[in-house]
Amino acid sequence: MQTSLPQTWNLERFFPGGSESSAFADFLEELNANIASLNGILSKLSVPESAEAAADLLPAIDLLQKASLQIREADSFTACLAAENQNDKKAVILGGLVKSIGADYASALTRFDDFLTRIGDEAWSALLARPELKEITYPLEERRALAAEKLSPEQEALVNDLAVDGYHGWGELYNTAVSKFRLSFEENGAVAELSAGQAANKMHSPDRAVRERLFRGWEEQWADLADYCADALNHLGGFRLKLYERRGWHSIHKEPLDVNRMSKETLDAMWGVIDRNKDVFVQYLERKAKLLGVEKLSWHDVEAPVGGGGKTFTYDEGAKLIVDQFRRFSPKLADFSVQAFENRWIEAEDRPGKRPGGFCTSFPLAQETRIFMTYGGTASNVSTLAHELGHGYHQHVMNDLPALAQEYAMNVAETASTFAEMVVSDAAVKGASSEDERLTLLEDKIQRSVAFYMNIHARFIFETAFYEERHRGIVSTERLNELMVSAQKTAYRDALGEYHPHFWASKLHFYITEVPFYNFPYTFGYMFSTGLYAEALRLGEAFEERYVALLRDTGRMTVEDLAAKHLGIDLRKSDFWQQAMDLSIADVRDFMKLTE
Repeated sequence: MQTSLPQTWNLERFFPGGSESSAFADFLEELNANIASLNGILSKLSVPESAEAAADLLPAIDLLQKASLQIREADSFTACLAAENQNDKKAVILGGLVKSIGADYASALTRFDDFLTRIGDEAWSALLARPELKEITYPLEERRALAAEKLSPEQEALVNDLAVDGYHGWGELYNTAVSKFRLSFEENGAVAELSAGQAANKMHSPDRAVRERLFRGWEEQWADLADYCADALNHLGGFRLKLYERRGWHSIHKEPLDVNRMSKETLDAMWGVIDRNKDVFVQYLERKAKLLGVEKLSWHDVEAPVGGGGKTFTYDEGAKLIVDQFRRFSPKLADFSVQAFENRWIEAEDRPGKRPGGFCTSFPLAQETRIFMTYGGTASNVSTLAHELGHGYHQHVMNDLPALAQEYAMNVAETASTFAEMVVSDAAVKGASSEDERLTLLEDKIQRSVAFYMNIHARFIFETAFYEERHRGIVSTERLNELMVSAQKTAYRDALGEYHPHFWASKLHFYITEVPFYNFPYTFGYMFSTGLYAEALRLGEAFEERYVALLRDTGRMTVEDLAAKHLGIDLRKSDFWQQAMDLSIADVRDFMKLTE
């Protein structure tokens, strides 16, 4: 792999000219024409009464999948433009336009899904038996079943249209609020205006005084923006609740579970094991407090480094570490990552104006991905980079599948990413050159367990409680703070001395409109990937092909069926989750011995 790797991505590869691209404008025109054609085909279809007549649906399926890939391409492009420069207002406008087109496509999908429900069982079976539909049998059956639980096509189409300026509009308001975040921070005699992403990176400083000052400013800035965030969150929640009520859905968890192709039994089994094993992580937090010389950790201490103060990695060093460790388990994953690093698929430069956080997004027509983050050289940054490359590889191995078979859920998406993280972090710990370095890397690894078992759990508890209160009306900013602190105290077993009341405002995930409850799938992915990692250690070179086979199936079966087929396990029982938990606990035991 080359040295002096580029740290900015190349978006010109897709549509030259950025938000002023004429090629992108032409692309959107073609997309609109395809959606219009799809609607035209659907309007002329009659319900098939024979196997032969059912074949009339095939052109609609082909056009539907083509438009799906185009929308993903367009959405990825506008999301990347807005993330790299929050002052690019034209990108925001284009993003809104793509969402509007997406609403038209969703309405066409609603008509398509309703049509599926009216096909008789005999004709339906004959249609699915056609060889050209072999790869997408499951998603078609899934769409047919879910459509039976929704409103009429006309009402669902109206919902989609109103959501553009309503539901999705509130999500965009949040993004606008975040773009206004500025934290003045003095360091080494100079004052810098930090964006949300830059401030979040500095919160990992080994200097507690720096973290304390940052956290005070962080809370103050989010307090200033909190009323705008509260408006967005309340109206997003209100929209969902009213829609669920009209559909006759009584559980706020129904949609996220359906979206993640996951049963409530599996969710309960996972959280149950986590809850029963938290004491050991409380012991870890207490030991960490002792090492940092405080009675109890504050929120900003939880992810602070211990040991040697936190090893730093240049971008090139971080990239090499990732690629070297990937190659031990999956040469194909390593080769993919080299391609991403060298061909400018990654936006990692630390500069003002970028949105906070990190993501990976796919361009399915170009068959490339793009990764966004702000790289500051911490071990956590290296983990984030590995995480996003795992996402990218997941899409990479599915590029040749039909569009409907590529639509995998968030929980299995997070499996691929956290597996990649685990490969890098575990290898780094085992290959540490000194006890101090091993402690630092081990502690960084344990921090991820704490994040998935406690931080994510707090988000799940908060969001569940928020919706319970939102049923009764608007939830005030002050009450949102109270719900957040209460959730954090429950999830962390009150092991902290100071909490983060405005976390609900600072966390983008609560405002993502595409996926409700953008939290528990992370924990699922983390624990499921632990099981995969155990298989990788056991199988060695034979693991790679099995791993690719599992990833390729993620868009065409439930997670329970996926686990049964590829791992021979039942996710609805606690055994698997406990085995995954035991590996995390072993890390804590090692940490406790090292720090006695």
